[in-house]
Amino acid sequence: MSGVRVLIAILGMDQHELGAIAVARLLRDAGMEVIYAGRFNLPGMIVNSAVEEDVDVVGLSCHSWEYMYYVPELLNLLEERQLRIPVMVGGSVVTPGDTQLLLSKGVAAVFGPAATAGEIVQTIRDAARAREGV
Repeated sequence: MSGVRVLIAILGMDQHELGAIAVARLLRDAGMEVIYAGRFNLPGMIVNSAVEEDVDVVGLSCHSWEYMYYVPELLNLLEERQLRIPVMVGGSVVTPGDTQLLLSKGVAAVFGPAATAGEIVQTIRDAARAREGV
């Protein structure tokens, strides 16, 4: 398998950047190539960046309620363009109920505040490997 490329982004007006930066570093240190889109992204911007950067996985850092509004739109845009890029959501505000709803809508994985570094890295590697096999 070639190197895993991950786009890390923050949706909407969520200004909480520390979690995204920490995960970006974690993934980089695990040997992945990380493209950091930063804050204030809308779903269309993320999809365009994912295509331009030819990423294997999109990771969304969520520390504000807006992700529940924007994630379905992001998934719809990916589906409209027939892009099979797994979307993963992680953040401090992710509740068990939100996790179930996001998974039912097609999010590949959800990481709450108790997720371990190893769990995050392995889940992303597995998703990239599965995508490569498609």
